[in-house]
Amino acid sequence: MSMTMHADSSNRELIAFRVGRQEFCINVMMVREIRGWTAATSLPRSPRYIRGVINLRGAVLPIIDLAIRLGLPATEPTARNVIIVVQIGQQQIGLLVDAVSDILTASNMNIQPSPDVSSDLVKTFVKGLLPVDGRMISLIALDNALPRELEAA
Repeated sequence: MSMTMHADSSNRELIAFRVGRQEFCINVMMVREIRGWTAATSLPRSPRYIRGVINLRGAVLPIIDLAIRLGLPATEPTARNVIIVVQIGQQQIGLLVDAVSDILTASNMNIQPSPDVSSDLVKTFVKGLLPVDGRMISLIALDNALPRELEAA
């Protein structure tokens, strides 16, 4: 990675991961752990992107299929998939993704705004784009990816 960094407070560590053929990233400070795929117990009448819940050391952890939430085809989880456990406010949730690909350091200057041509769904979740080594990695606003009923929990 050949990004020139300035030692200002706008630098942030991001964890990049793949969902389908696309790469996304979130602030590493939100990540509590990364674990292998565990089959989730489905919940009746939950939104399609909620895979269900798993038991995480005695706590109920809702699993969100990030692909469905971002408007992509559903993930067919295998042993290679991972769950990124994130903390959003008081709530821990698991994000089902294909693989973790990178840890990045970016400053606010490196992050490009999302193009105006993107759909409303993309604009809701994607805070910006990060060009890295010829790839474009979308920075996700995780607080917007949560279902409202989970946020209130």
